[in-house]
Amino acid sequence: MVWIYRYFGHRKVVTVLLVINILGTIYGYYWYKHQLAVTPAIFLPFVPDSPTACLFFVLALIGILIGRNLGLFEALAVISLFKYGIWAVVMNLFTLYEAGHLHWTGYMLMASHFAMAVQGIVYTPYYRIKLWHIAVASIFTLHNEIIDYVFGYMPWYGELSKYMNEIGYFTFWLSILSIGISYFVAKKGNNIQLTVV
Repeated sequence: MVWIYRYFGHRKVVTVLLVINILGTIYGYYWYKHQLAVTPAIFLPFVPDSPTACLFFVLALIGILIGRNLGLFEALAVISLFKYGIWAVVMNLFTLYEAGHLHWTGYMLMASHFAMAVQGIVYTPYYRIKLWHIAVASIFTLHNEIIDYVFGYMPWYGELSKYMNEIGYFTFWLSILSIGISYFVAKKGNNIQLTVV
């Protein structure tokens, strides 16, 4: 597995990944444009979940490239990339099961979001996450669930809207799993001490 970290630790690879995630973040916010247009300003930070997760990763990658760990953004990146990456895959598979078909964009979203989850985990050996970083990121993550499923600003589900309560329940436990994974990989990653070359 060491060769993987040697590959992902090249400055050119990190730079390419940074550019891809910047473009993905911009496209993600564009994807949410209709929902954002009718969302009160106070709730805007909590609606575009996936692009915000990518934005956290962009900041973490910038930190890696300049040789400065941004632990809070790294913790937010691990938790949110895994959570929303897996969430989107499951929701699109659920849509396929429920509707019997899936638009090509659904398959594109599954591939891109699965990649989000993977990259969130792969780069943890380059992070320096402390317990308080995870605590703050966890509060942000669980607060997001309240905004989504109590105040009603969750992503638009289309055909899955009738399962909103079940989706909210699933999302809460996915958040807990993501927080647990972030603690585990951060604790393990902090002992590896990898740097970009």
